[in-house]
Amino acid sequence: MMQPESLFFPSAGCVQYNIELGNCAANVAVLRQLLQEESPAQGTLLVLPEMWATGFSYPDTDRFAAETPAVVQAMCELAAQYKIFLAGSLTYRQAESSLPTNTLYLVGPEGVLGQADKQHPFAHWQEDQYYQPGRGNLPIETPMGRVGGLVCYDLRFPELARELAFAGCRLIIISAQWPLSRLSHWQILVRARAIENQVFVVAANSCGQTGKMLLAGHSMVVGPDGVVLAEGGEGPGIVATPLDLQTQNELRRSFCPPGERPWRGNNADKLCSLAELLPRLAAIRSQGSRIAFTNGCFDLLHAGHVNYLEEARRTADCLVLGLNSDYSVRLQNKGEGRPVNSELDRARVLAALGSVDFVVLFDDPTPINLITAIMPEVLVKGADWPEDQIAGAAEVKANGGEVRRIALTPGRSTTGLIKSIQGKVSP
Repeated sequence: MMQPESLFFPSAGCVQYNIELGNCAANVAVLRQLLQEESPAQGTLLVLPEMWATGFSYPDTDRFAAETPAVVQAMCELAAQYKIFLAGSLTYRQAESSLPTNTLYLVGPEGVLGQADKQHPFAHWQEDQYYQPGRGNLPIETPMGRVGGLVCYDLRFPELARELAFAGCRLIIISAQWPLSRLSHWQILVRARAIENQVFVVAANSCGQTGKMLLAGHSMVVGPDGVVLAEGGEGPGIVATPLDLQTQNELRRSFCPPGERPWRGNNADKLCSLAELLPRLAAIRSQGSRIAFTNGCFDLLHAGHVNYLEEARRTADCLVLGLNSDYSVRLQNKGEGRPVNSELDRARVLAALGSVDFVVLFDDPTPINLITAIMPEVLVKGADWPEDQIAGAAEVKANGGEVRRIALTPGRSTTGLIKSIQGKVSP
């Protein structure tokens, strides 16, 4: 069944200009001037480039984050003045975060509607050293329907756009600083995301020289059939075009790929021997991917385990879980009747977790032999373990890897869960 007709943005476009590095006041002034010159139609959605108010200057990241609230307020005032919607990415820091996020804000005449964090900081330009990746790829709710937000490098990850389209976004916005040297990639990928998902894509890019980088411009509005509805050149300006939701509806009546989501997985394939695992990891590493390793018994899987494994997976591109066999668990002296679940049952349940890529059993008291055979880039263990007592820590660090100690979820443990069950069934 097709989505019912609803309110939709009557028009959409992009604002592109040469970002003056580190000069927030000047960049906001350029936006004001362009809006005054173009006087966009009411209800128009206009997307701004990535880091549109500041550009990228890593030594000034903290200052940029401090200026963001005032910049967002300026966006809201302009949206209210012209009765339009504005979106663009800025530096956002939560008080508890060690690093800020590169966050796309979407505002309307009534204020901030939502935000979307950049999921993939661009390591090639060291962005990952100054910004942390977002932890969710959720739609932004607006009076005109759901909108998906991506930031620059996210464009190269088609699964992000597909997730947003499946969640009901009929329009995806992209805020970017894309270099002139890869202009053809920009034009092809923007159109591809539209065609794959039968969505409108509004992709704003910066132009001109910013720092040492020459940016491509060519901001685009692309229809759900891949037709370029509007495209800027290499200079500053606003490009906008009407949007026709009926075109999208007619296209999707024939077939709708973003709505097709069959389950193709066979998670049991994640369980493998060390001999099977090593060539699979070699293939993954050949493209520059980093491997994380952690281990445990994981008897009676609980929320604490799930939280821990999600955090472990975030440390690298692939997570290998070394699972104590039944024999190895018994060597730990965890108590009579342990493990409660057999090794194959435990392995099967763990393999079903999206955060786990491989499960490999080991019989030894510690996983040291497994770790030295795999030699992960990141060795992960709970924060309750001192680093000098973590099996394999010295070896991994000597090989150029790192050790991450992750805080455990308070009040969640298998031992406590077993005691609770025993207490409830006692006569």
